[in-house]
Formats: sequence, structure tokens, C-alpha cells
Amino acid sequence: MKKSPHPIYNLQFGLLCLSSLLFSASFNMLIPELPNYLSSLGGAEYKGLIIALFTLTAGISRPFSGRLTDTVGRVPVMAVGSIVCFVCGLLYPVLTSVSGFLFLRLLHGFSTGFKPTATSAYVADIAPKERWGEALGIHGLCFSTGMAVGPAIGGFITLYFSINVLFYVSSALALLSILIIMNMKETLVARQKFRPALLKISRKDIIAVEVIPAAIVMLLTCLSYGAMLTLIPDRSESLQIANKGTFFMVLTLFSLVMRFVAGKASDRYGRTRVIKIGLVVLVAALVLTGIANSVFMLMLAAAVYGVAQGIYSPAINAWTVEMSHPDHRGKAVATGYIALEAGIGLGAAFTGWYYGDVLARIPAMFYAAAAMVVIAFVYIVYWEKKQLSR
Repeated sequence: MKKSPHPIYNLQFGLLCLSSLLFSASFNMLIPELPNYLSSLGGAEYKGLIIALFTLTAGISRPFSGRLTDTVGRVPVMAVGSIVCFVCGLLYPVLTSVSGFLFLRLLHGFSTGFKPTATSAYVADIAPKERWGEALGIHGLCFSTGMAVGPAIGGFITLYFSINVLFYVSSALALLSILIIMNMKETLVARQKFRPALLKISRKDIIAVEVIPAAIVMLLTCLSYGAMLTLIPDRSESLQIANKGTFFMVLTLFSLVMRFVAGKASDRYGRTRVIKIGLVVLVAALVLTGIANSVFMLMLAAAVYGVAQGIYSPAINAWTVEMSHPDHRGKAVATGYIALEAGIGLGAAFTGWYYGDVLARIPAMFYAAAAMVVIAFVYIVYWEKKQLSR
């Protein structure tokens, strides 16, 4: 008699996915509207810091969230991330100076420094190893759904209501995410009570060396997303696209479609093989974005980028977990996210510095990002050959 597959689609997994969808929508709905909002505060020259500051604190907090995930538990760390999102949504309408806004972007980054780290570890806990690609792919699909609907809803709210209403809605979604998390069962068996000593981080607590190959690929590919987040709102406005979240909605919808297939594909055919396919498609997407001079071309580029993201993202997440030590899964996931945040932050900061509100400079930044993805592809090929030689 054939053994039935492990039931990963249960209540715990469903609650986790719903919480992540709401959390993702909470902070992603702000992104397309923040460049104009910062300009209205008199800080147009700091647009590159909108994403860079957010990812800076997200990256800094990863070693702490990884350690706490492996000691205190998955659920408390997830809750901290959602609470930060909730608080920041309430504070944006209060701190209306440029310095106040930039401080909040720093603070807001702690949310993604905590919740996704613990969430990925939680998924790995409740799903069997042979289905990690599928489980992480479906969870990523839900997170990406938040990325898709968030900017679109944010654009609608800003057009028909106000930016302050947008901030309050963002806060409300984060609150719902918290309420769901608090009803979830903890999966870490050997839990410890929180104590300040757990926040003392040594060098060995920062990076899980066994997952460095996946982290390098993650960093190089995420440089392009930092450029996207910084440049697409202005690019959309230059093409007279009223809702600046449209590009990200199209991108994420196509990513969702691919995640149904790509997660299982990496379980069957191997992580690096699927990642390499995704990187080839990503290079094509970035070149298309660079040459896009019409609404149709820009939306086509968004669709191709979404396909690429849907292919490589579940595979690289599963690759990270697969290479990790079972007792240090939180640290391994945190290492992957440190690379992600570093890539997005560096991409956004450099793009913002070079861009300087000169639209003619936009194509060059996407071509440069494509070159970084090519380097990531070459690195994987080199890593595979090195593994075979052993």
C-alpha cells in the first residue's frame, strides 16, 4: 500500500501563510507612495534611503532574530516583527519631518529582520525535508500575494483618501497578523526563557558558514530588486501610470503563478538547476526593464521579472534550509536574509546616489543589475564544479 504524503497543508500552515500575507501587504503597500511622500516633506534627495535604511536595520537585526528563533522560539520572534510594523504605521503621521521619516524607516526595518526569519524556520519545522521546496514555495506565494495586493491597495487608498489613511491601514493589517500568530503552536522543542544574555552576539552567531554559497547568490540577485524599488515609482510616473503600485502588482502576480510549479520542481530536479533557470530569465527581465519606453513594455518587463522571481526564490530558500544545521536553522535562515537585505539595500543606495532624479540614467542601472545576476550564474556553475571535484 502506497504511503500517503505528509499533510503540510494543515491549520498551522494555513495560519502561518495568512499571517505572512497580511504582514507582507502591511509594509509593501507603503513602498510605491513613499518617494513622493518624502519629496512632499522636502527630502527628495534622500529617496535612495527609503529602502536602504529599511534594509540596513533588517540586516543588522538578523543575527539577533536568528539566535532568538533558535532559543526563545519561532512564534515570539514572529510576533515582534509584526508589532514593529503595527507601531510604525501609527507613527508615520506623527513624525512628519524628514529626519523623523528617515528614523521610522530605520525602525520599520526591524519588522522584516524578525518575522520572515522565524517564519521560514517554522515552515521547515512543520514540513518534511523532501517537500521543503513545495512548502516554502507555497508560503512564499502567500507572502508574494501581500506584495502584489499591498501596493495596489496602497495606490488606491492614496488616490481616493490620503497618505495618512494608508499608514493607518498598514498598521491595522500588521495588528491582524499579530492576532493570528498568537494562536499558533510553538514548534521549537528546547525553548529557553528570554534573558538579556541571549542578545550578546559573537562572530559565530552572525553568519552560518555552511549556507554562504546560497547567500552569495541571494545578495547578487537582490541588488536588482533594490534598484527596482527605487526607480520604478518615478519610471511609472514618467509614463503617466497613475497607480505606481501597478508594476509590482503585475510582477508579483506572475511570480505567484510560477511558485505553484517551481517549488515542486526544485524538490524533484535539484535546487541549483532551477535557480540557474531563474537567473537566466531574470537577466532578460532586467534588460527589458532598461529598454522599456512604454506602458506595455514596462508591464511586460514586470511580468518577466515576476516569472524569474517565482522560479528562483523558492529554490534558493529551500537550498539555504537544506544546507543548514538542524539545530541552527534560525541562524541559517537569518544569514540568507542578511544577504537579501544587503543586496536590496546596496542596490537601492547606489541607485539613489547615481540616479539623482535624472530619468535618462535609469536604463544603465538595470543593465548593471543584470551584470550582477550573470556573475551569480557563473558563481553557481563554479560552485557545482567544485562540489563534483570533491
